[in-house]
Amino acid sequence: MSLAVVSLKKGEGRLLKSGGMWVFDNEIASIMGSYVNGDIVLVHDFDGYPLGKGFINMNSKIAVRLFTRDEHKEIDEEFMEQRVRDAWEYRKKVVDTGSCRLIFGEADFLPGLVVDKFSDVLVVQSLALGIDRYKELIVKLLIKVLGEDGVQIRGVYERSDVKVRRQEGMELKKGFLGAEFPTLVKIEENGVKYEVDVKDGQKTGFFLDQKYNRLAIQKLCKDAKVLDCFTHTGSFALNAGIAGARSVLGVDASQLAVDQAESNARLNGLEDRVKFLCADVFELLPKLEEEGEKFDVVILDPPAFTKSRKSIKNAVKGYREINLRAMKLVKDGGFLATCSCSHFMDYELFTQTIGQAAKNVHRRLRQVEYRTQAPDHPILWAADESYYLKFYIFQVCAER
Repeated sequence: MSLAVVSLKKGEGRLLKSGGMWVFDNEIASIMGSYVNGDIVLVHDFDGYPLGKGFINMNSKIAVRLFTRDEHKEIDEEFMEQRVRDAWEYRKKVVDTGSCRLIFGEADFLPGLVVDKFSDVLVVQSLALGIDRYKELIVKLLIKVLGEDGVQIRGVYERSDVKVRRQEGMELKKGFLGAEFPTLVKIEENGVKYEVDVKDGQKTGFFLDQKYNRLAIQKLCKDAKVLDCFTHTGSFALNAGIAGARSVLGVDASQLAVDQAESNARLNGLEDRVKFLCADVFELLPKLEEEGEKFDVVILDPPAFTKSRKSIKNAVKGYREINLRAMKLVKDGGFLATCSCSHFMDYELFTQTIGQAAKNVHRRLRQVEYRTQAPDHPILWAADESYYLKFYIFQVCAER
């Protein structure tokens, strides 16, 4: 069967040609041949030069997501198995695979698909129409490939309940793929135990991308008084606790998250030293400042304040405000760990925003380290959306 051919306008496709994976709807000059959304198509430059093969969806601004640059490659089970094997072999080399991200969309050349492994459970999130057709095959292949290494998977849960699917003309989906199983899953990371709620937790249930950033704060927290803002299910707070912090306060606006965090503290025998509070961080920080509170370590792990370029100005205000407030709460010579998980808040803008906050409150920052997401979330150069997490640790000094 001959595939439809998508031809680009002259001068377009710069992202694709520099190593990216996407063709946008406004870059297309013509489509020759018949197709339905979700089908595999060929992509040609304006002069007929072959650029690769991917799946099309004209409901989306991202009209084609590339699978391969080789237009002679068949997109079949053998192709998918090789992609899955490559992803697993990579993770065995770079990350603790007890719990990790197995498939990270475009960065693993499986565009629009996320698969997380929590101990012996897989959580799948499909974000694009074309990949949706292959998700069950990919899951089957993952179970096979992991099984060859003695890793048995007892259950698979789908968390394709994200709004971005609507932009692809897809409905939101959530539920078991295969047999049902208990959806509270126990995992261990950096010596900390957690119960992950794969059914009702945020995103796929737990944020694996901060694994080694959580580990990085442990060395700062021995005998320290620690404040962990936007604690979610308590992960940074518990890493501080396990490292021997004197006292830890974790704060989150969600009571459900706080309940889970308290349960995780009990799981680790840390409930005496690690406490949680349900509160709005923006309201709480000025209150703590008024009360004269000071901390040895303050951690900021906020949700993405912006999911589009349009709202970037407000996001900058939000990041500046919380960093400014946090710096005021750090003892002279104490530490601030701060991050942004928004792709649109790029490295330069985030760095500049923190610099402005420090200037506004007359603090000097000494950079301890700069980090990004864990390597099971690889950053594919030219696919900018794969680089989203920026994480700084600073020593905060009063002006001397």
